[in-house]
Amino acid sequence: MTRSQAPEMTQLQDQVALVTGAGRGLGAQIAHALADAGCRVAVADLDRGLAERVAGEIDKAGGHALPLVLDVADAAAARQAVERIVSHFGSLDILINNAGTDVTKPIDELALEEWDRVLAINLRGPFVLCKVALEALKRGDRGRGGQIVNVASTAAKRCWPNASAYHASKWGLVGLSHALHAELRPHGVRVSTLVAGGMRTPFLLDRFPGIDETKLQDPANVALAVRFLLTMPRESVIPELMVLPVQETSWP
Repeated sequence: MTRSQAPEMTQLQDQVALVTGAGRGLGAQIAHALADAGCRVAVADLDRGLAERVAGEIDKAGGHALPLVLDVADAAAARQAVERIVSHFGSLDILINNAGTDVTKPIDELALEEWDRVLAINLRGPFVLCKVALEALKRGDRGRGGQIVNVASTAAKRCWPNASAYHASKWGLVGLSHALHAELRPHGVRVSTLVAGGMRTPFLLDRFPGIDETKLQDPANVALAVRFLLTMPRESVIPELMVLPVQETSWP
């Protein structure tokens, strides 16, 4: 195949992306990476200050961002967020379900309320966002269909002690993603799962003081993998992609 015959990659310029959990860590890096690619970005986070900070950084760099306060497990709030995005930008082309949480406790200490909160954010949240955004995504990318990326973890591939809720939620998220891949492709909506290994983000660094950071990866690298998924030629989709630090051993 000559260069002139090379398949056309999907262009992200002027597409509208919603990134959840975008106030810091991987979510903030994804928001910046998509803005750098020309996307207009809805920066959603439970913390208003964090959302506004990241949106401000994008605007200052010449992009266009909309900060949103969002509890991803709240269906009414999610619906309102999608409506506001479509009203503000005119469309919604990309949904990145990145928001996540964890409670590191053995099962005999894990409260039912803690289990419910982890499942609500990590599994119910992506389902809710996919459901309320679906009609907009069907019309996305100029009527050809939008894209969904669900951010999972190596915790969906291998288990360790004291993380039962997190494992259950991430294994469930991978199942949800593959089910939606099969269900939504007739509508032109491409669904991908990103399985991320350990990153140098507050999600790990704040909870595990002394963790060996040399075994973790820069979240900006993972954000580039998300951007790559979104730029695949329209006739192809990557249902699942794993991105690991070279030195990490969480998988395999």
